[in-house]
Amino acid sequence: MENMMLRLTMIASAAALLAAPLTAQTTDATTYVTKAGASDLYERTSSQLVLQSTRDPKIREFATMMIRDHQKSTADVKQAATAARVRVPAPKLEPMQAQMVAELRTKTGAERDRTYVTQQRTAHQQALALHSGYAQSGTAAPLKSVAAATAPVVQHHIEMLQGM
Repeated sequence: MENMMLRLTMIASAAALLAAPLTAQTTDATTYVTKAGASDLYERTSSQLVLQSTRDPKIREFATMMIRDHQKSTADVKQAATAARVRVPAPKLEPMQAQMVAELRTKTGAERDRTYVTQQRTAHQQALALHSGYAQSGTAAPLKSVAAATAPVVQHHIEMLQGM
């Protein structure tokens, strides 16, 4: 029993350490705006790419929604950043996102669709952590409001992905 409690404590500690960087990175307004822009850019880029080839109506519908929803979240973050007097850098994919887009480009047909869905699950989990974290502990009120409004949309996307 004591050994099990020790293992549970170690697991909880490891989880807290792994979660800490996500929370820490979301407290800085500039970092939040930069990461949100990169996330939205990835969503739009990967979705446009899959729309070029997919024949699956569910994938097509989801990718079209990703482009629309992530254009809106980009506009919302930019507007909130302006209100908070936070500089909005030009969006740029993070290395992992660029790697995922490159991988998607190498796939075709149903394999591209499967890769897209898998990548979307990962990207949306990261986006949810970003927006939820900033909504809870962010420093700029207009951005906190946008993050709080964006998190449920991202959660809805995750729920949709579970059915794909």
